Amino acid sequence: MRYQFGVTDFTHQPALAHLSAAETRLSAVLARPRLIALLCVAALTALGWLALGLMVADSGAAALSWAALCGVNSSGGWDGLALALPMWAAMVLAMMLPTAGPMILTYAEIADTAARKREAVVSPILLTAGYAAVWLGFALVAASLQWALARAGLLDPGRLGRLFAGAVFLGAGFYQFSALKQACLRLCQRPFPFFFANWTTDPRGVLRLGLRQGLYCLGCCSAMMLIMFAAGVMNIVWMAALGVVMTIEKMTTTARFSQAVGMVLAAIGFGLVATTVM
Repeated sequence: MRYQFGVTDFTHQPALAHLSAAETRLSAVLARPRLIALLCVAALTALGWLALGLMVADSGAAALSWAALCGVNSSGGWDGLALALPMWAAMVLAMMLPTAGPMILTYAEIADTAARKREAVVSPILLTAGYAAVWLGFALVAASLQWALARAGLLDPGRLGRLFAGAVFLGAGFYQFSALKQACLRLCQRPFPFFFANWTTDPRGVLRLGLRQGLYCLGCCSAMMLIMFAAGVMNIVWMAALGVVMTIEKMTTTARFSQAVGMVLAAIGFGLVATTVM
């Protein structure tokens, strides 16, 4: 087996008799792109949730209570950009990588087919890196926005904060029906035609495919991610709920579920605004 940068060349596969048992097992894993994809998604997602858990634990024993996990925790010590950035980075890894699982596995299945034909394939790790890079960029923007909103008092639990939260829910709900949302959603739901039409064995090309998929996902899910400003940036319950919703949305084949979610989000937003102004 000959390795290049980011590429596994399956043209020649020796018996590996000269390697140790551990090295042979490692080579077998590296020759299975589907397994690499599963391990990559699972490991990065676990790291994201671990980082969030450490942040919550570091904020004090009271932060481990259900009141803290379910409440709005967007002010106080998290207002600083230096603290907000790693928090958002952990959130995007924890919430968005599971939604990318079907896309990464689709690529891995195509790569597996190519590998069985003894064709060169690029590791799905590069694809995942491109996808994650887009969302880490979003984390930087979101952290900066959180810092600015907190300084403006829009994340406080008072009247202004409730009106802002209602506006965020309304915006996210209406966005579910937009042409941009639906176009990006269709590309996320059907990754096979995208990879079939753009297949490449160039590592930089696969990295670009990951970046493109990340941008499609950003267009599909960024509005729902911004709901965390309204629900509480460290709200673990809302994080888990939105992560499940976005994963189901990408696994469906129509826009019905997405539109139903939009109606629910808009209703929550209308309720928040109505109860605040009355």
